[in-house]
Amino acid sequence: MPKELDKRRLLSVETNDNGRLSSGSILNRSGVQERDSGRMPKSGRSYHVGRPNIGDRRRLMERINDILDRRWLTNNGPYVREFEERIAELVGVKHCVVVCNGTVGLEIAIRALGLEGEVILPAYTFVATAHALQWQQITPVFCDIDPETCTIDPHRVEELITPRTSGIMGVHLWGRPCAVEALSDIADRHGLRLLFDAAHAFGCSHNGQMVGGFGDAEVFSFHATKFVNAFEGGAIVTNSDELARKIRLMKNFGFVADDDVRHIGTNGKMAEISAAMGLTSLESMDHFMEINYRNYQMYGQELDGLPGIRLAAYDESERCNYQYIVIEVDEEVAGTSREELRGLLRANRVRARRYFYPGCHRMEPYKTLFPDAGTRLPYTEAAGDCVIVLPTGTAVDGDDIRMICGIIRDGLDDAAGNQKRRTRQSTRT
Repeated sequence: MPKELDKRRLLSVETNDNGRLSSGSILNRSGVQERDSGRMPKSGRSYHVGRPNIGDRRRLMERINDILDRRWLTNNGPYVREFEERIAELVGVKHCVVVCNGTVGLEIAIRALGLEGEVILPAYTFVATAHALQWQQITPVFCDIDPETCTIDPHRVEELITPRTSGIMGVHLWGRPCAVEALSDIADRHGLRLLFDAAHAFGCSHNGQMVGGFGDAEVFSFHATKFVNAFEGGAIVTNSDELARKIRLMKNFGFVADDDVRHIGTNGKMAEISAAMGLTSLESMDHFMEINYRNYQMYGQELDGLPGIRLAAYDESERCNYQYIVIEVDEEVAGTSREELRGLLRANRVRARRYFYPGCHRMEPYKTLFPDAGTRLPYTEAAGDCVIVLPTGTAVDGDDIRMICGIIRDGLDDAAGNQKRRTRQSTRT
């Protein structure tokens, strides 16, 4: 994030000198590749953000064969029920309702909570968060983020409340929970519903309490890119008996029994095969988290001391999934932009991602509906312009991380060298 906007505390680790490889080049200001870094991935492979973790394949296939033998493929089968029980136990809530994906989970939770009119949420989130509201003709009111956490700023939330406001949707980002207590206080004082998009925060805690039990409800994602996945899936978790009852009706067309529909609903059911994958992922969850934490530490060591590069830090006193490796590029200090570094990484088959670029407010239909929103979201705009998310998970090892960080280091060295040459030329003229 630009220096004048950046107030956040970031990871500090000891320098680990692993030696240098030959310097390469970056994309020029026009986005044209001059030459690659000379650090091509081993065996010509590519590295992706969110490459799926698989877990115990033998155990997964046992479950799939059992599903086929039973011929019970959907409609609240035994694996779906077990998956719900395991999640509720892990999170520490009374109710878990698994659904076909996280977006449908948000849509059902929004409808079950009776949200209408306007709902306040951050623009710095995946667009599905906003779409889940707009899809139901609820106006998303975009709020700026706290520059220290990149999550919704409670101080700005209160300024946006109007008589049409029915709720607040907080988003836990990169496994770091948002300001739960402050948002809860605002919601209570103004009589608003409070829903959390917890797609990034499964298995994480806040002040020692597992994410999932905050607000009226929270929604998880088990998409293939999440560290615990169900191929495709999601879950709504809550401590409200009445809300859980309504959600269960709504995810199954409103049926309470054969030929007996008592509520408006949709088809949000999770298939048995997805639940089987979810259960298999849960069994390897601690292992996945250990690998993610190892990768996080190594990235910290490799990136430490690089000018203009900041690794987003996690509170290690809390439980965390460490599933996102997030760096911020300060162009003034680094001498190169986020886009130039990302271009160099991609030229070397490292598919680094921009999260969440350019922000929901700059995507349709929101940029047409709210053309001036960016003027009220300076920290959101700054974060969108400087963040890169790097590969991690079980598909990445120490050699891969050293290679990826070496590409970044080479890009910074080339930028510094180019700046020195420009300085010498200007001095001579």
